[in-house]
Amino acid sequence: MRSFNRPRPKKTFYIINHRINHPQLRVIDAEGKQIGILSRFEALKQAQDQEVDLVLIAPNASPPVAKIIDLKKFLYQEGKRIKEAKKGIKKSIVKDIKLSLFIAPADFDRLINKTRNFLNDGNQVRINLVFHGREIVKRSMGFDLVNKFLQTLEDINISKEPRLMGRIISTVVSRKK
Repeated sequence: MRSFNRPRPKKTFYIINHRINHPQLRVIDAEGKQIGILSRFEALKQAQDQEVDLVLIAPNASPPVAKIIDLKKFLYQEGKRIKEAKKGIKKSIVKDIKLSLFIAPADFDRLINKTRNFLNDGNQVRINLVFHGREIVKRSMGFDLVNKFLQTLEDINISKEPRLMGRIISTVVSRKK
């Protein structure tokens, strides 16, 4: 069985109702208005009268801040807010293009178009030229082919210069901003 060591999203736990141990609390109501500084028992009584929860929002503040709000509604709104914040962030993905030393002109053009599409989508592209068998003795031809490939693409920024690593010439490019 495989084990995946993926980072799990960090869950935030809120201290609610009778689990709050601070004697004095700065209390805020559901609309965001400040009620004032109350004792823990008074704040709990107000929350019970409104049939909602007392949620500790900022435990490190002086005095700690608690909000009188429905916990399920609050967690739903927090989830929506986090999801909305993630929408604006686009991760840069590294796409791979694999070349061979004796590539047909039609395949070369197809890979150029594919690379342009990846770059237009905002991704970085790793270009690998793989030597098979005795092709390794023709390293200079490999570097020439990679350089020709890079020159055919317009408006690119070479993040990593072409280097030979074992049997692969590798380079990473991105679109100029």
